[in-house]
Amino acid sequence: MTEEQLGLNILGLNDVKPIHRNLPVERLIEEGLLNGEVVMGMNGATIVDTGAYTGRSPKDKFFVEESSSVNNLWWGSVNRPVDEAIFDELYNKIIDYYNNSSSKTYIFDGFAGADLENRLPLRVIAKRAWQAHFCHNMFICPTTGELDSFTPEFTIINASDVKDEFFEAHGLNSETFVIFNLKKKIAIIGGTEYGGEMKKGIFSVLHYYLPLKGILSMHCSANVDENDENSALFFGLSGTGKTTLSTDPNRPLIGDDEHGWSDNGIFNFEGGCYAKTINLKAEDEPDIFNAIRHGAMLENVMYDENRVIDFTDSTKTENTRVSYPLEHIDNSLFAQGKASIAGHPKTIIFLTCDAYGILPPVSKLTTEQAMYQFISGYTAKVAGTERGVTEPTATFSPCYGGPFLTLHPLRYAELLKEKIDTHNVKVYLVNTGWSGGSAQSGAKRISIKNTRAMIAAILNGSIEQSEFDTDPVFGLSIPLSLNGVESNVLNPRESWDDKNLYDNNAFKLAELFIDNFKTYGADVQYLENAGPNPVNV
Repeated sequence: MTEEQLGLNILGLNDVKPIHRNLPVERLIEEGLLNGEVVMGMNGATIVDTGAYTGRSPKDKFFVEESSSVNNLWWGSVNRPVDEAIFDELYNKIIDYYNNSSSKTYIFDGFAGADLENRLPLRVIAKRAWQAHFCHNMFICPTTGELDSFTPEFTIINASDVKDEFFEAHGLNSETFVIFNLKKKIAIIGGTEYGGEMKKGIFSVLHYYLPLKGILSMHCSANVDENDENSALFFGLSGTGKTTLSTDPNRPLIGDDEHGWSDNGIFNFEGGCYAKTINLKAEDEPDIFNAIRHGAMLENVMYDENRVIDFTDSTKTENTRVSYPLEHIDNSLFAQGKASIAGHPKTIIFLTCDAYGILPPVSKLTTEQAMYQFISGYTAKVAGTERGVTEPTATFSPCYGGPFLTLHPLRYAELLKEKIDTHNVKVYLVNTGWSGGSAQSGAKRISIKNTRAMIAAILNGSIEQSEFDTDPVFGLSIPLSLNGVESNVLNPRESWDDKNLYDNNAFKLAELFIDNFKTYGADVQYLENAGPNPVNV
């Protein structure tokens, strides 16, 4: 097809032949090998090195300050403004690069969103075959009929080789730039090859458009029971067990990372998974390990001359990754020939890994507490992971996806409340961290056996048969007993030998929650009473 037939001329792309549009994965692999972009590795999976950038570059992400979105966007460190004239200058530079390049142009046309009523038709234009392969894995591929009549509603133009040498004069952070123009429905990427910029870029776009339509966009995993009913959502930051706990042999996976919640129910945004592989072991994470086969693509892993991968080697980066289509997960709805959608969830689980050892292993939340915890998005890293750190480090990421939010967190929390109330959803907080002391005290982390038993009690509803006690500081409802769970771990204070030390640490953590919550402004302060009250210590 010509530039005119594809509508590329509208973008200013008038001479970008040869064009390869929606090549099958076998051709994309072949192109990547022929171009010298990738090598063949483990079980037929390809391996790519993304150069200097092995992760997202959040300080290089900007939104054009324009009339259609200026009053909606949550401006700040996540969403930085840039003048439209600067966008136009860099856009024209990228267009000139494409028009004057003799190399192949790869186009992926597809969808973000499995819900046919609410999906986003998207186009990604790239100069790397592996980037098109990445999109083939991560987004939803169209049928032949859908491709024939395809019209994109949002376009990403990826120009990894283009840099902004005048970034200081432009008020940008570096030569690298990732800029979104919501009025023109275009994003441009320059100076970075990292594939996650495309994936998370579209996630940020959906975080803007969907809530304005009353659809909650969520950074979470989701599964259903074997009857495709009683769906559950799992929210949690890195290290909390979101992927591990949502992967259940008795519950097919809907998706592992990004979902929407509409009037029809929940739906996966993606057609694949983008999993971390550092320290990957077959016995610990068999689904991910077994997904590494023909069609999958590994990023920045270390390997020897025989292409044997050392998943423990972080020489290049700790953020080693693999992308693969959902069909590689046998126990997924997609692999079963079904759409990655489900009815309204019955259960929401917030996961935290509390290295302070304060939060209960499992607790039930009111709707207001759910809003408070959702906006807070708390977990705590273990001390010692960074030089000079001697205490647990609290991390707060609003809505468990702060880097991708485009609207104020309260917008998402209010949508969450509306859907919880409308569909009578139960919400629980599960702590996969420490019990009986903080991480550096020598206390043990809550066992995976106990955590899985708690998750099972939540999902089968038996937790509701328990009597509950109220945590005096955080106001959380704690079950007194659960089948399969050691009762001495359920109440965190009772599991500490030194009750005074527990009280002191509870006070400290409560203050951290309160201080963080203040950063979201006066509009959220009506929820303060749903948070901790250190006066009760």
